[in-house]
Amino acid sequence: MKIKDELLNIFSLKLRGVLRGLVIDFKDLQEIRLRINCPLVINYRNKEYFISQDAVLVNKPEQAIQVTKSEIRETMEYISNYSLYAFEDEIRQGFITINGGHRIGITGKVIIQEDDVKGMKHISYINVRLAHQVKGCADLVLPYLIDEGTQGIYHTLIISPPRCGKTTLLRDIIRQISDGSSYLDGMTVGVVDERSEIGACYMGVPQNELGIRTDILDCCPKAKGMMMLIRSMSPQVIAVDEIGSREDLEAINYVISCGCKIIATVHGSSIEDIKSKPILGDLLHKNIFERYVILNNIKRIGHIEEIYDSLGNRIYYQGS
Repeated sequence: MKIKDELLNIFSLKLRGVLRGLVIDFKDLQEIRLRINCPLVINYRNKEYFISQDAVLVNKPEQAIQVTKSEIRETMEYISNYSLYAFEDEIRQGFITINGGHRIGITGKVIIQEDDVKGMKHISYINVRLAHQVKGCADLVLPYLIDEGTQGIYHTLIISPPRCGKTTLLRDIIRQISDGSSYLDGMTVGVVDERSEIGACYMGVPQNELGIRTDILDCCPKAKGMMMLIRSMSPQVIAVDEIGSREDLEAINYVISCGCKIIATVHGSSIEDIKSKPILGDLLHKNIFERYVILNNIKRIGHIEEIYDSLGNRIYYQGS
């Protein structure tokens, strides 16, 4: 009920009433999408549904309640507590993080000044992405990531298509490495949380548990953040989500050259898929990563399909 209560207060009164009537488990709700003059849509248990006026899940858009401009405006007022200007920095990045760690993606007319995004107005599209922390989801993976010789962590790349649980898995790996366990001493972890999805910080406080030895750079570009953490926080492990740019890979090389371990995620379906990409392929051909974890959502979100070592040997297989 806590998740439901947190969410309902940010919507317009009309939409709040509809969502309150939904007979679903809010813990399995992933997204709520509001688009001006379009049907109200949710993503629930990895499937899209429209919502009717009577709070019923329907499959046809013509059966759904329509989101109006006034409901978008009213919802944004509740999200920002009638102080949208106070969120200008976050709006420039296209999202606002609210209490509970839920992320509100927004789009509309972008204000550009000297080739930089300065703000946004006429907000017409809202995507509420619910924060989900699944403690223990890394239990199966973690033993494969530990170097028994040094009692440290292997450089690890988590490969996953969108919406397959890679950030959720990364979050729990961070928590367990930071807190330590019976087979791993706690380690200092630096997290660069560019889109506030890993720690889900609200007013500087992480809403997700990332461990007692974890330091977070929130809303910071990954490449710059990795360099900052190395210089200021002496991490033993650095964790980042969704690498891909040339700057990210240069920063990863620097992190590794400093003796720090790296745990990262990337969009993809397999090692071969990543190798075929121009920038990421270069990184894999250098055998920088020592473990590859492959996820999918065929059986369930966060299904761990395979784990490989640096030489491409499969050391775990559960299949699809």
